Amino acid sequence: MSIHAERIEALRGLMKEAGVAAVIIPQADPHLGEYLAPHWQARRWFSGFSGSAGDLVVTLSEALLWTDSRYFLQAADQLNGTGVVLMKDGLAETPSIAGYLCSALKAGDKVGVDGMLFSAPALQDLSDMLAKKGIAIDCHFDVIDRLWSDRPALPDGKIFVHDEKYAGRSAREKMADVLAHAAAEGAQAVFMSALDEIAWTLNIRCDDVRHTPVATSYLYLSEETKVLFISAAKLTDQTVAYLAAQGVATRPYGDVASFLSALPDATRVLIDPAHTSGAVVDILGSRSVNVAVSPAAVMKSVKNETQLDGVRHAMVRDGAALVKAFMELEKRMATGERTTEIDVDTLLRKHRSAQDLFFDESFDTIAGYGPHGAIVHYSATPESSSDLAPEGLLLVDSGAQYLDGTTDITRTIALGTPTADEKRDFTLVMKGHIALASTVFPAGTRGAQLDAIARQFLWKNGLSYLHGTGHGVGHFLSVHEGPHSIRLNNVEAPLLPGSITSNEPGVYREGVHGIRCENLVLCHRVMETEFGTFLGFETLTLFPFDRTLFDLSIMTPEEIAWVDRYHATVRERLTPALDTEEERRWLEERTQPL
Repeated sequence: MSIHAERIEALRGLMKEAGVAAVIIPQADPHLGEYLAPHWQARRWFSGFSGSAGDLVVTLSEALLWTDSRYFLQAADQLNGTGVVLMKDGLAETPSIAGYLCSALKAGDKVGVDGMLFSAPALQDLSDMLAKKGIAIDCHFDVIDRLWSDRPALPDGKIFVHDEKYAGRSAREKMADVLAHAAAEGAQAVFMSALDEIAWTLNIRCDDVRHTPVATSYLYLSEETKVLFISAAKLTDQTVAYLAAQGVATRPYGDVASFLSALPDATRVLIDPAHTSGAVVDILGSRSVNVAVSPAAVMKSVKNETQLDGVRHAMVRDGAALVKAFMELEKRMATGERTTEIDVDTLLRKHRSAQDLFFDESFDTIAGYGPHGAIVHYSATPESSSDLAPEGLLLVDSGAQYLDGTTDITRTIALGTPTADEKRDFTLVMKGHIALASTVFPAGTRGAQLDAIARQFLWKNGLSYLHGTGHGVGHFLSVHEGPHSIRLNNVEAPLLPGSITSNEPGVYREGVHGIRCENLVLCHRVMETEFGTFLGFETLTLFPFDRTLFDLSIMTPEEIAWVDRYHATVRERLTPALDTEEERRWLEERTQPL
């Protein structure tokens, strides 16, 4: 029996004690973020699956893990031998978790969950579905500490101030804007659980979550009282003084429930229920005023001019680092020096970390060679890392956190002479990338209304991809942020001028190769007509695409011109940032007209 199967068996013992027929262990923390500190990686601890999305369900006889298409191949590999069955979420034949539980359990059974790890709407939807079959929910089933004896402690890294010269606005100004929005909704206070919203609002950063500079905390705001709930171990005399100067007091992280419980019944507290745990919503009760999207989330997504200026400078430094890294990679390949997928990651970090204002990577580098490129969120390990050879495709998805901006870029490169099939797949992906980068759309447009623009050329050739086409990107914050996105399923939040989004169509042939082409783009106003305001995208990322992979026979003159203009911009912006004539020649060669 694997260690993960043993852990699941131990969980079943506690389930029997509590009279629980099934347990849901989500990939979540009490702040409902995408990326978690080690303390909350319970789903990974039980199942062995390390992806950033996916929920584990354990019954007395089965264990199943639901995850999305980004992780189908990875999950199948990591779950092998654990006894956990992969459930491919999003496919027509895969039932929802609630649907599965309704079929697997009987009336009178009970499902155990930790109410701190589910949003209020998610808990309500689950409860409503199960109630139809006479199945109840126990929202207080939290047994992780009884099983996970060496569970990592809560993060205790020190917070620091994100200087206003990078943030562009003071915490006082941001809190005033958030409270003004709350007042317009009939609320006198705001409660935030989302760590990136708290970091943005207060201009504080930390390293509690890998590659995401946030601090484990809660924030309560009203005109009279502003409280950051945070462990004292995370504070210094300087940060306490900074917060006090902004009018913010601190209290222990664990005091949040008692504080909210003691609020006067007449207090109306604005929350975003989708990003607030069901347990907290229960504590607030009738005091809560729900909004569809947190005001801080919307404000955070719209970057101010200081932030945008910083991002543009960060892109130049990032592009220069990439030139140096890919040059070194090419030299190693040319001399026959053994080079692995992990070495690609090492090269990127080496050159990025030498740049001014570098803080960290923005996520774990994806360097997938050949078949590994088809694993959308592949992460090389010493056991899996492939040696690169002078043939086939290498997909590299990477990014960095700089004090003045966050980057995220994917390039697919040919390590030898590309085949006709590789060139065709690459060019079809790029046609979609160019189409989306070039599109103009009316204000108020949502991402789902744009998504097909990037997929159309793949669809015409019987190809597709299952991940989203674009996600929001923070400013020295989460590389994935809302509320907007570009994807097939509808997200109500429109794209707003000042928001930064990825443009990353792809195609993945299992066992063969993966191709993704990603730049970050800025939504901006293009024109005003009698029909209203029209928006478009400015491409921010600066690094060449592999010219050897373009099949010009299936490109239009306009598409070729777009690539040539983009490469001319890359050459113009990056050349002054390069240190040697060799680097400048390398860039010159790779940005010549197609």
